[in-house]
Amino acid sequence: MSRKLIAIVGPTASGKTALAIDLATKLPGDFEAVNADSRQVYRHMDIGTAKPTAEERRALSHHLIDIVDPNEPFGLATWLELANEALESCWARGVTPIVVGGTGQYSWALLEGWRVPQVPAQDELRRELEARPPEELLAELRRIDPQSDEYIQPQNVRRVIRALEVYHATGKPFSHWRTKEPPQFDWLAIGRRLSREELYRRIDARVDGMIESGFIEEVRRLREMGYIRELPAMSGIGYSDIAAHLDGEMTLDEAVHRTKVGTHRLARHQNAWFKLADTRIRWIDEPREACEIVKSFLEAGDV
Repeated sequence: MSRKLIAIVGPTASGKTALAIDLATKLPGDFEAVNADSRQVYRHMDIGTAKPTAEERRALSHHLIDIVDPNEPFGLATWLELANEALESCWARGVTPIVVGGTGQYSWALLEGWRVPQVPAQDELRRELEARPPEELLAELRRIDPQSDEYIQPQNVRRVIRALEVYHATGKPFSHWRTKEPPQFDWLAIGRRLSREELYRRIDARVDGMIESGFIEEVRRLREMGYIRELPAMSGIGYSDIAAHLDGEMTLDEAVHRTKVGTHRLARHQNAWFKLADTRIRWIDEPREACEIVKSFLEAGDV
C-alpha cells in the first residue's frame, strides 16, 4: 500500500473542509480526514471553532476532533504523535488520509518531519526563570545555544524561557530539536486561492453565522462548566470577545466586530505560513481543479 496523503491548507474560511469532502465523494477509493486545526481538538467548543458539522462528519470521517477538554494542555508534540497514529491507521486499512486545517505549524511539522521535544511545562522551573531578569535569561540561552538568535527574537521572553525549559528537561539545546527528518510518505498540498476581499467577506459572514447559530450560548455554557477566560483554549479569537461581552465589558456589536477583525488578523498570519509563492503548494482557484490534481498524484505521484 502506497503511503500517500493529501494536505488541504490555507487560512480560515477558505473552504478547506468543503474541498476535502468534495474530493472524498468524487474520487474513487476511501478517504478520512485528519484535523490540523489547533482549536478543533477541544470538546464543547463547536461553533466558535467552526468545527465540521455532524452532516460533514458523516460525509467524511474525521480524526483528532473533540479529543481533549478545554482545560487540558495540548500542543504541537501531542498533535504530531496523535496525527501520526491516525495516518498509520488509515494506511493500514487502505484509506488515503486528508490532512485538513489552517494551523500552519501543525501542517508543516508533519509534512516536513520536524523533531519536536515531548516536554510538558515545568511549572517550578518556569517560575524560577520568570523571576530572573530577561537579559540574564537571554545570555544563558546564547551560551548554551549559540544558534538561538536564528529562531528566537531577543525581546520574546516567553520563547526564551521555553527554550531554556526544553534544554533543562532534555539536556539538548532547542536548535537540536529544530532539525527535520524527511517523512516516510509522499504528500500533496492543495490550497484555495482567494483575494483578501473575498476571504474577509467569507470570514465576516461566518462570524455572523456563528452568532445566529448560538455562539453566545456556547460561551455561556462553557463558563458554567468552569472553563475560565484565562485558559489558553478560551482566550482565542471569538471566545475571549464573547466572554468580555457576557461580563459587561463591551456590547455585542463590539464583540462581533472584534471577532471579525481578530479573525482577519489570524488569516494574515496563516497566509504567512502558506505563501502563494510556495511551489510545494498547488494553489487552485476553483474546487473542481483539485480532483484531477489529486487523482494524478494518487495514481502516479506525478503532480
